[in-house]
Amino acid sequence: AMRLQAPQFQALFTPGLRSVAELFEKKNYELRIAGGAVRDLLSGVTPQDIDFATTATPAEMKEMFTAAGVRLINNKGEKHGTITARLHEQNFEITTLRIDVVTDGRHAEVEFTTDWHKDAERRDLTVNSMFLGLDGTLYDFFNGYEDLKSKKIRFVGKAAERIQEDYLRILRYFRFYGRIAEKPGDHEPNTLQAIKENAKGLAGISGERIWVELKKILLGNHVNHLVQLMYELDIAQYIGLPLDGNLEEFARVTKNIQNLSPKPMTVLTSLFKGKDDVTNLDLRLKISKEEKNLGLFLVKHRQELTKAPGPEPLRPYQDFLMDSREANTNSKIFELLKYQGEEQLLKEMQEWTVPSFPVSGHDLRKLGVSSGKEIGTALQQLRDEWKRSGYHMDKEELLSCLKKL
Repeated sequence: AMRLQAPQFQALFTPGLRSVAELFEKKNYELRIAGGAVRDLLSGVTPQDIDFATTATPAEMKEMFTAAGVRLINNKGEKHGTITARLHEQNFEITTLRIDVVTDGRHAEVEFTTDWHKDAERRDLTVNSMFLGLDGTLYDFFNGYEDLKSKKIRFVGKAAERIQEDYLRILRYFRFYGRIAEKPGDHEPNTLQAIKENAKGLAGISGERIWVELKKILLGNHVNHLVQLMYELDIAQYIGLPLDGNLEEFARVTKNIQNLSPKPMTVLTSLFKGKDDVTNLDLRLKISKEEKNLGLFLVKHRQELTKAPGPEPLRPYQDFLMDSREANTNSKIFELLKYQGEEQLLKEMQEWTVPSFPVSGHDLRKLGVSSGKEIGTALQQLRDEWKRSGYHMDKEELLSCLKKL
């Protein structure tokens, strides 16, 4: 059997984990690292969060932890078999091995088991179905490690069965493809067939769960390939995407923003032809207000708010920002520049500080302009002058300008 000795693995052994391991060992319960953390460790990546699996039942864990005076954090995971213990300022989420008894395509009723193979069998993808003993021994029932090394994404067992247990797994397949696969188009034909035949099941999945996966797909690799595939396999319509999405624009924009760290919504908006598409997406996926506003902003301004010919290409964006009365306009403009693939202008715009208008009503009163209405008009005229100067005129120049006016 393979044994992992990587520094990322050694680094996991905090005082907290050592104490947890000791408790389980004393009681002869098996404890292993499970799922995504194993995948990360085998890829040489430090896992963000670590899930543990055990042969102990929730009741046995509670008894053991309580007897040892360990604090349990009450979260609702218990009926699925998850106990969260807090030791040395660290939370440990530990789940009893389980078998799905009944699944309805959204969630499962589970019963507990002590059979590691059975638990691995109900996981979604081979690369997520491995366990790692605390001594570094790899337990891999479905060739997950081979798949990880050859960058293959495959379902555990029969694709259709895994998908029917939880239709969201279709999107998880895409997400991990975008994360692990080396090149686009490297799918097993029967996997794509199973996805196509079960795409309709996504209609029953909540918008919030879909949006979490979709955002990760939009920021991963091969996004153009994967979204085109969503249309080919009839998935798009069930997850809030427009039936006639603009795939040419999507291909163009995904190339533009490759190294610019766009927001997911910036990438997605390139599929949309108009604001109705944003509204429909929101109805289906319950996106945040900020995401919705960004989508509407891009759809509205992507065509006409573009760089100026000549020596001041940024001027239209700067003017737009100076005239805007809304919050967050600058971050929306940054996203627009990414969408347009204007890497250089984006840098300049991010470094530009919004100048403040140098003249106040107080200055005008000193010059003898007294009525509020006149002050308002004069300030507006001066603002226009100031804008025309590229925001360079200072207070003196502007006030001498006023005398001319």
